Amino acid sequence: MKVVIIGSGAGGLTVASNIRKYSNKAEITVITREKQVAYSQCAIPYVIGGEIESFDEIVMHTPKYYGKQGINIITDSDVFEVDSSGKFVRYRSNNPKNTNEKEDILYYDYLVIATGGSPFIPPVEGTDLKGVFKVRTIEDGAKIKKWTEHSRKAVVVGAGAIGLELSYGLKQLGIDVSVTEMVPQILPRSLDPDMALKVQDYLESIGVNIVLEKALNKIIGTEKAEEVIVGDEHIDSDLVILSTGIRPSVKLAEQAGCIIGNMGVTVNERMETSTSCIYSVGDCVEVYDGITGQKTVSPFGTTAVRQGKVAAKNIIGRYAVFRPVLNSVVSVIGELEIGAVGLTETSARLNNIDVIIGRSKALTKARYYPGCKPIDIKILCSTEGKILGCQIIAKETVAERVDTMALAIAKGVKCTELTEMEFSYAPPVSMVVDPIVLAAENVIEKMNGRK
Repeated sequence: MKVVIIGSGAGGLTVASNIRKYSNKAEITVITREKQVAYSQCAIPYVIGGEIESFDEIVMHTPKYYGKQGINIITDSDVFEVDSSGKFVRYRSNNPKNTNEKEDILYYDYLVIATGGSPFIPPVEGTDLKGVFKVRTIEDGAKIKKWTEHSRKAVVVGAGAIGLELSYGLKQLGIDVSVTEMVPQILPRSLDPDMALKVQDYLESIGVNIVLEKALNKIIGTEKAEEVIVGDEHIDSDLVILSTGIRPSVKLAEQAGCIIGNMGVTVNERMETSTSCIYSVGDCVEVYDGITGQKTVSPFGTTAVRQGKVAAKNIIGRYAVFRPVLNSVVSVIGELEIGAVGLTETSARLNNIDVIIGRSKALTKARYYPGCKPIDIKILCSTEGKILGCQIIAKETVAERVDTMALAIAKGVKCTELTEMEFSYAPPVSMVVDPIVLAAENVIEKMNGRK
């Protein structure tokens, strides 16, 4: 069995590793346009900011490592043709040293399209100036890191998690930082405005300038960036980072005859596309929301890995399905941990879902234990008390609570059931009544008040 995988991100390499896990006979080839594989994109901001010493530390495996597993990795190469009727792909090397192998062809029994997403570059003047960067690959990160050595003022366009992680890192390097966002709040996909404001207050307290409700109009400079115009505001800047989201890379899937939806490549729950013997995983595919049932995107490494495992099992003849997503997220921005899962008030309103809000302000440990820290929790429930979403901000222990709430939402747990659950307790690590239980009790009080 010959399996060809286009893309060496979390999804593509997970497919390769898991096929090899279940089959010693499969011929597995991964083609990637990148020079390095198996690195953590999520860690790039922390290398730029200096929390992680070098980019070498975020590379987990090399092509040579995969070669020892019987997985052939073709790096620095672009697939330019997918022929689904002839079941082959054509690719060309981008390395000028490969004079004898500029173009080649690979036949497959199964093809996996894991082409990920491409950074969205706003269609404005000046994005091609020196000192203007996108942030997607380890090479992007290395270029930004080098540029920061001579930078004094930076503008990060886009106030999602990556943009804010970068802004904190740049600030730690002694650079004046402004973050711009075209909508009225930071972290708009994960948090409601009231919770986002807490993160904004923290960033502003350490000197990060936040500019909201102003779109990028122009980047000005002779050869390199000198000034950014957002709305009617002019901001001096010798470093501009465009953290403006990604768009699914679907060109090859479309060429292969796969159905493309509004959000990305259309796949079934087994990660099969509409074209026979072609699967697709990762940022290039569209998925279903576990609460609304609508199609959405889930551009996270955790999602790509789960999809990769599902695709691999189905390719080798086992059976597995990928479930709808809740898009659990967690981010560390300076001292803060920010986590969320499920619906926000904003998304609930857009989907005409009535919600009851529960809140708790508590501590991460027993109040008498040294080092206890505040934790702020907001949960959203249906009018029947079913948990639909959760947002948490604290300086520790956020991820594990988000995971708990993700499981609760996936299993349809109600607030009353959550308050009856058994939680572990020890003064150095928790309160005797967990803060998420306190938030659930707040919902119950409001529900009883309504009756």
